[in-house]
Amino acid sequence: MSNNDTMPRHPIPDLLPGTLDLLILRTLQTDAMHGWAISERIQQISHDVLQVNQGSLYPALHRLEHQGWIEAEWRVSELGRRAKYYRLTVSGRRQLAVEAGEWERMSAAIDRIMKFA
Repeated sequence: MSNNDTMPRHPIPDLLPGTLDLLILRTLQTDAMHGWAISERIQQISHDVLQVNQGSLYPALHRLEHQGWIEAEWRVSELGRRAKYYRLTVSGRRQLAVEAGEWERMSAAIDRIMKFA
């Protein structure tokens, strides 16, 4: 712990398989974003609990694009650099609804076990 830290750092939790895809789809639900912005948004909303590294993010983005759930186009970023912006497709919106429902079902089951086991 450095002198500037007030709390001990906690290790970043491993994500359940498929969770990263769900997080990316959900992050892109309202607006197109480039990869770095997606990663930053997930980290920001999770209050720094979830940090998606590039080694995980970009393969997931390519996989989602290959599945037709997102599509990409090159644009100029807010920093004036060329960046690939990703947006949800109609198929991706349907997949997000399916995966969000599965997540709710799974998290409710885990919650029941934590409370009653």
